[in-house]
Amino acid sequence: MRGRERPFPLWLRPGGGPAATPPGRACMMPALAALATIIACESPPAPGEDAQQGDRAMPEPTPIEHIVPDGVARLPVFTPAVRVGDLVFLSGAIGTPPSGELRVVDGGVGAETRATMDNIGRVLEAAGLGFADLVKCTVFLADIADYAEMNEAYVTYFEGIEPPARSAMAGSGLALGARVEIECIARGK
Repeated sequence: MRGRERPFPLWLRPGGGPAATPPGRACMMPALAALATIIACESPPAPGEDAQQGDRAMPEPTPIEHIVPDGVARLPVFTPAVRVGDLVFLSGAIGTPPSGELRVVDGGVGAETRATMDNIGRVLEAAGLGFADLVKCTVFLADIADYAEMNEAYVTYFEGIEPPARSAMAGSGLALGARVEIECIARGK
């Protein structure tokens, strides 16, 4: 040790571990790690730009594009899809007919799933996308016993392409008494 320098505290040294952490300082480690991450991730100011945060202009918010295709039933309380940056978020779709009527098609879970996927296809087409652009879908079923029948119809929309990530769950009270509802996220172009 030269002069009056002190060695790096044991509790901050790599490999210091819990045994080396002084009592009362254990709670400092997560805070110090968070502070180090914030400092390391902050981008430096551009040359000639003032480093004061208060002097920086707020970035413009990412624009939101509302996608409303013809032939897809919708209530006035939501938009069938919105594009934000490189993502398109599709609202939950149910198996309504292509006429846009607010009723569920007849024929059971398979027919509802096909009508639902057809509606999703219309929304994707209006956004300039297709089923290959889907990255995540969430399936809501009125009864989990309908999973196999829903899945049998669902997979036909991904023949020859990799299907998106997907979750499926059962709940109750789907809109218009539907047995199937599917919401999706797609990559935008």
